[in-house]
Amino acid sequence: MTSSEALPMGSARERLLDAAAMLFYSDGIVATGIDAIVKRAGVAKKSLYNNFDSKAALVAAYMEARHSEWLALYETRMTKAFTPVDRVLAVFLAYQDHAEWAYERGFRGCGLLNAAAELPAGHEGRDVVLRHKRQVESLLTAPLEELIDDEARASRLARQLAFLLEGAMVRAGLEGHSRCVREAHDMAWAMVTAS
Repeated sequence: MTSSEALPMGSARERLLDAAAMLFYSDGIVATGIDAIVKRAGVAKKSLYNNFDSKAALVAAYMEARHSEWLALYETRMTKAFTPVDRVLAVFLAYQDHAEWAYERGFRGCGLLNAAAELPAGHEGRDVVLRHKRQVESLLTAPLEELIDDEARASRLARQLAFLLEGAMVRAGLEGHSRCVREAHDMAWAMVTAS
C-alpha cells in the first residue's frame, strides 16, 4: 500500500512485493503486467525472475502477505480483547481496520477474495484464500465455544458470523468504506450476546 511518490527502500524482493500488492489490489491480477510491476518497483525485469519463478509465484507471495497483514491487524485487536465476546468482535474490528487502511486508490474489499475471483478453479492461490477464510471462522469458533455449551451450536453461529462478515466486506468494497463492516460488528454483538 505504498504511494508512487514514496517507494520504500528495501530489497528488490520487498519492492517487487510492495509494487505488486498495490497494483494487484487496485487494478487486479490479470490486468497487471510484469512490466508495470518492475517499473513501479524501480527494478530490472531480471530482478523479478531472480526473486520469483513466475508471475504466479509473485501472486502466491502477494496472497500470503495479504493474509499476514490481516493477522497482524487481528493480533493488534486481540491485545484489548479480554472476554470471549471481545475476541469474537476482534475479528470484525480487524476487518474494519482493513477497510480503513489508507489504500492508494481507495478500498476495494477483501484483497484475497478479489484475487480468488480472478483465479481459475484449482489454482493454488484459491487455496490460500480458503485457508484464510477457514482460519477466520476458527477464530470466531474458539471464543464462542467458551460462551455456548453446545459445540455444534457454537460452530453454527461461527459460520453465520463468518458469512455475515464476508457479505459486509463485499458490500463495503463496493461502497468503498467501512460502514457495512461496522454495522456487521453491531449485528454480531447482538447475535453473540443473545446466544
